[in-house]
Order: sequence, then structure tokens, then C-alpha cells
Amino acid sequence: MKRLGIIGGGAWGTALAIVARRAGAKVMLWARDDDVIAAINKRHENPLFLPGIELDPAIVATKDIDAAMAGAEAALLVVPAQFLRGVIGALRPGLPEGMPVLHCAKGIEAGSLKTMSEVSAEVLPNSPFAVLSGPTFAAEVARGQPTAVTIASHDRPLARSFATALGSSKFRPYLSSDPTGAEIGGAVKNVLAIACGTVQGRGLGENARASLITRGLAEMIRLGLAKGGRAETFGGLSGVGDLVLTCSATQSRNYGQQLGAALAGRRSVVEGVATAAAVARLANQLGIEMPISEAVEAVLRRGASIDAMIDGLLSRPYRSE
Repeated sequence: MKRLGIIGGGAWGTALAIVARRAGAKVMLWARDDDVIAAINKRHENPLFLPGIELDPAIVATKDIDAAMAGAEAALLVVPAQFLRGVIGALRPGLPEGMPVLHCAKGIEAGSLKTMSEVSAEVLPNSPFAVLSGPTFAAEVARGQPTAVTIASHDRPLARSFATALGSSKFRPYLSSDPTGAEIGGAVKNVLAIACGTVQGRGLGENARASLITRGLAEMIRLGLAKGGRAETFGGLSGVGDLVLTCSATQSRNYGQQLGAALAGRRSVVEGVATAAAVARLANQLGIEMPISEAVEAVLRRGASIDAMIDGLLSRPYRSE
């Protein structure tokens, strides 16, 4: 894979374009925002999403899907989870039949309760896929700070091809054969990050945050197993690795203390907000107990008070781990 089409001109899509160029691939970035396209092509930067980071002049952006995919050997799908179906549906005529895709967005579709790979299986049924997940802040990746990720696929040669196309000494992919587990981990951790930020904002202490991360991981594993994932996946980069980063670093958009600012700005999508409702509904549908995720959903979507959420979690019956 020496030519990649990257669908999505936000922070993560731009960072992955930088990663691919460092690995020697030729990239074309598809974006919807005219300001983003102009800044990338004329000034070699994306100040709206990655301010202060210089881009390789070889990274070119376009609004024309045919141009973005011309000669591409694979597509990286980096649009927010709740927009994926609409975007790839509109772009489908410009995507060559059977082109491999790498899912790079984290979330569960609110309407259908499907993961990103399940959505694309409906819209792009003939395209083999892999999932990229793990502890990644786009700005750190773009600056070349060391990062390790998971690339998961049932098709191991495909996962290895994506790893080769993106990997370098500063961006290290590890392979997995459990894309379902990788996707569930990436989705649920955003919901738990909102809860962790709330814990810090209320001054409940580090003991409480560590306990919430641990019990949240148990929720993540229960949902992942119910969806067909494997328990060991959640002990890796796309599970506990991503969870620890998002629940410990205050710059995360999903972290509770940053939630208001991120929502007010509206340029950067806060996946955890939409995913909270989807996770709660999916857990109910599958008969899975996820009290932390359900409490977050109650605050965000049903007007429950934060204090009531905290009291409810702290008054649950004692039980075995």
C-alpha cells in the first residue's frame, strides 16, 4: 500500500496523513471544509484542528472524492462515528469496488447500535476491512511522539499491509485478529472518560478515579464479550491502554472537565456524548449490566443530576468482582 486515500480532514485524519507520509506512502486527504482544504494546500497546515504543526507539502487535500481515491490502494475512514454511514454512502460511487478500508473512528452508531465495521459492511459489503485503535492523541502523533496502536482484522495479511503502510519507529502498530473487541474498547472508553472527568471535577480523589477506571474496564469487557470480542483484547492497547490515556489526560475532548469547552467549540466532535446513549441501549438490548455507562447516559440525555449519578453508583449493593 503505497497510495492511500484518507477520508476525513479533522485532527486525526490529518495526523494519519502525516504518519503515512513518514512511512513513505503517497496520500490524498478528502475533507468537506473549504477552509481546511485551502490551509493544507496553500499553507501546509491545518490550524482549525492541528494548530502549530507543519505538514509535508506532499500532503494534498481535496473535496473531490474521485481525485482523493485516484490510484489509491486503500482508504482510511476517519470521519466521526455518527457521520460515517452518510459520508461513505455519498462517497461510495467514487470508491473502487472491493477497496480495502481501515476504520479509524471510535464509536457506536446511535441509531442502529452498530460498530463502524458493521456499518461499512452494510454500505461497502465487498470491501475487506481492518480497525485502527489504541491510545492516541492526534497532536502527539502528528508531532512524532512515540505511539503504539492496534490494527485488528480477521484478515491478518490485510492488517499487516496497513501496519507496513503506516508503521515507523515513532508509530508502532501491533496486530490483532479481534476487530470487534478493538472497536468496543475504543467506543466505551470515551463514555468512561466523561465519568472520570466528572470524578475529578467533583474533587472525589484519585482513589475514586482508579476505582472507576477498573470497574469501567469490567463493563467494557462484558459488552465486548457479548458482541463476540475476546477478553484478552481488553488488556491490550485498544482496551486498557486507550482507557488509561483517555481517563487520565485532561486534554481529552471526552474527559469530563473538557466536555463543555469541546461542545461549545463544535469543531471537534465529542464521540462520548453520542456513544453514551448507544452503549446504554446496546447493553440493555444484550442484557449487560453497565451502571457507570448508564449513569453517564442519564446525565447527558435524561437530565439526571451529577450528584444523583454519584450517589446512585456509591449506593449499589456490595458484590464480588
